[in-house]
Order: sequence, then structure tokens, then C-alpha cells
Amino acid sequence: MDFGLAETLIEIGLPPIALPDPGGWGDWVVEPALPADTVNIGTDREPNLELLAALRPDLIVTTPYLAGIRPLLEGIAPTREFSIYAPPVGHPFDRSVTATRALATILGREREGEALVARAEAEMAALRRRFAESGVAGRPIMVVSFLDTRHVRVYGAGSLFGDVMERCGLVNGWTRPSNYWGFNTVGIEALADSPASRLVYLEPISPDTLARLAESPLWNSLPFVRAGQVQRMPAALMFGMLPSAMRFARLLAGVLAEERGNG
Repeated sequence: MDFGLAETLIEIGLPPIALPDPGGWGDWVVEPALPADTVNIGTDREPNLELLAALRPDLIVTTPYLAGIRPLLEGIAPTREFSIYAPPVGHPFDRSVTATRALATILGREREGEALVARAEAEMAALRRRFAESGVAGRPIMVVSFLDTRHVRVYGAGSLFGDVMERCGLVNGWTRPSNYWGFNTVGIEALADSPASRLVYLEPISPDTLARLAESPLWNSLPFVRAGQVQRMPAALMFGMLPSAMRFARLLAGVLAEERGNG
């Protein structure tokens, strides 16, 4: 019932047979690839329970976000809840490690689960060394998703992206307390609170939003825009687990390498 759990299942070799809104996978998750035969069971809040029951699942995995429909899910199959993004504000990377091991144990895939954890931790350590050697580690970065031309979702402490930056030795330029999802929704003028930061924004973003930003006096007045320190990044799931953490880390490394090359 969750993209982060689904990407974890794929990585340990047991892809889900069904998922809410699999059509959105390519926009938000991208990798690992979702099997083409994954059944669409509707939306997460209002799944097609008749279809789900007809599939006769062995297990349903869900999150606290869908606690309201858990009794309905339990009427169909054994249901397990995994808490990555829930109060109190925590560290999604660490919680993802715990959930990955628990999920792998339930499914008899302990070796695959440990391999995924080890791979994620090794990638973070390798990038930490790389960033330290390249000299980018001390420069603050803000990571945002555009909601429209005036508002962004900016990822701070308690976000998966924030955890990845910390593990990789990077400085998160957004220092305000975040919600338990790890983000704040703010007007773009609030981004001026971190004038030294580079800004990295995530796809998907509409061409119309980019065109209107280019003409916006407010946007063009921001320090990182004036300094030419704005970069675009392909999509990575902000509410994912270890596979999304690794994808984000690799993409961020590519963005920073591109910036150094341009410099």
C-alpha cells in the first residue's frame, strides 16, 4: 500500500502483485522498475477492496498513514504496518533499515534484506569520502519540490533527503524544524533565509512553472538565483526507503559533479 515498501520488496526479490496508483511510479520513484503486470488497486485511501480480495494476497504491507483503512485490509489478508514517516520526527534512513530487516524476516528473505542494508550504507560511506575529497561537503544545499511558482516543499531534518545529506557529509541549508514527513511548505521568499545555499529542485515540474519563474522578479531576486546556483534533478521518492535514499544520493552526486564541471 506504499511506494517505499514496494521498492523495498522489489529489491529483496519479491515484487508486490498489486499497488495503489502504479501509473505514478515512473513520475516519483523511477527505479527500481515496477513489474509491468503489477495490478492497479486504485488509490491508497480508497482501494478497490473487491479486486484486492480477488487477488488473494498472502500479506498486505501498509503504513500509519493508512491506519483508517487497516481494519478493512485485515479482513482480506494478514496486514503489517511499518512506520517510516510518523510522529515523532525521526530519521527515515534508520527507520528504513529497521523496517527492511523486519519485512525481510517476515518474508524469509533475511539475506536479501541484509544485502540491501549493506549496499545502502556502503553507498553513503563512499559518497561521503567523495564529497569530502572534492571540497563540496561544507557548502550548504537546499532541496525543494515546486508546488507552484510561489510555493515549494523544502526538505529539512527528519526527511529522507536530509538524512542522506547528513550521512554523505553534506550541509542541509534548511534549518527550520520540519514536520514528521521531513518538510516545510513555504513561499519561495522564505528560501532567502539560507542565502549561501545552492538550490536543487526535483522533477517532476511543469514547463509552465519554469517559464513563469524565469519572469518572476521575486524568484530572480533570490541570492542563489542571482549567483547561478540553481540545478534541476530527476525525480527521487521523497517518502521512500533505502532504494530511494540511494537513488537520491547518486543523483545529487551527479548534480554536484556537473556543477564542478561547469565551474
